Amino acid sequence: MRGVSIAGGLLIAVLLPLILVAAVLGGLTAATPAAAVNAAAVPALASEQLGTISAVTTDACPELPPVWVVAHVEAESGWDPAAFSRDVNGGAAGLYQLNEANWRAAGGARWPTTPPAAGSDVLQPEAHLRRAIPWVCGNLRFAFAHLRATRKPTPPLDAMLVCHIAGCGRVTDSASGVPAAGEAGCDRRCSDLVHTYIERVHALVNVFGAAAGGAAVGDLPAPAPAGEAGRGCTAADPTGGRCLSAATRHAYDEIARIFGPPGGSSVLRSAGCWDAHAWNPTSDHPQGKACDFFPTTAGRFPQGQELQNGWRLANWLRTHAAALNVSYIIWQGRIWTPGTSDVGGWGRPYTGGGVYDPSDATGGHYDHVHLSIER
Repeated sequence: MRGVSIAGGLLIAVLLPLILVAAVLGGLTAATPAAAVNAAAVPALASEQLGTISAVTTDACPELPPVWVVAHVEAESGWDPAAFSRDVNGGAAGLYQLNEANWRAAGGARWPTTPPAAGSDVLQPEAHLRRAIPWVCGNLRFAFAHLRATRKPTPPLDAMLVCHIAGCGRVTDSASGVPAAGEAGCDRRCSDLVHTYIERVHALVNVFGAAAGGAAVGDLPAPAPAGEAGRGCTAADPTGGRCLSAATRHAYDEIARIFGPPGGSSVLRSAGCWDAHAWNPTSDHPQGKACDFFPTTAGRFPQGQELQNGWRLANWLRTHAAALNVSYIIWQGRIWTPGTSDVGGWGRPYTGGGVYDPSDATGGHYDHVHLSIER
């Protein structure tokens, strides 16, 4: 658990001790569908540890879906077992980013040094998961008991995330179980951080679920071939930019024909093509060779139908890459290039290239499908 500075210089860093609420075991179920884990879509270390995750959740916390463990750890450490982040309490370490007090409460050994030495149990993937999952489950069970007693509307798994990122006091002292700005000692920055964190984990649950990337496109018509139009930024940009290449304009028009005009359909909320991109001059956008298609509101991690709409577009573009002269597609923290094999899921992990934050909704291309055209 990483410490996060909030108003007044306080630190959101300490979770409640492990609370085993055996009485709620019969009533706690996941409010979000417990998708099976798509082993091909998860990080390599997560795939290696799926057996451990399944065994621990089955024995110690059957109400915690394994896909939520994978997504939660990804949000905390990116599945880097040696991850360490400093804060005023010393720091947080390992897959779940627990501070030393919480790690010891989970049954782990104390840290002789900060950061923990390479051989410390908190940095060993299997040892970490076997201790941390039951400890996180304690917060899930505590949250469930509180939500049931107070009839607050927040799903227990979301409240578990609030406990992890902001402390369980934010659950108990807020009206809904997720703090709004100005309640439970949470200012606007704190509230935004909590809500963004929940959205991030939800998005990862969708990415790592068995259906991730599996949106079928066989019912959609094929695009018309792009033809041999010349190069250069010579075509009008229907999104209001300076210009597009002929091939990019053709791809945009075919997407609008098949999925409906962006902004005017329930599939694509908006689109943007030409842009100066001063922060990234090597981008295809200022060359008129790229468009971004948003199935959701910019800055949000899509869920449900919006997520499926994005996958439908991404898979349709991939299926018809040759006809549309696709150079590459970025979507849901993944990048796909024609002629390359998938690595650990759809395409391969997208790193942001040192320009974008791949964990951000926009930087990681979770809120939009990026399409680059070869010419």
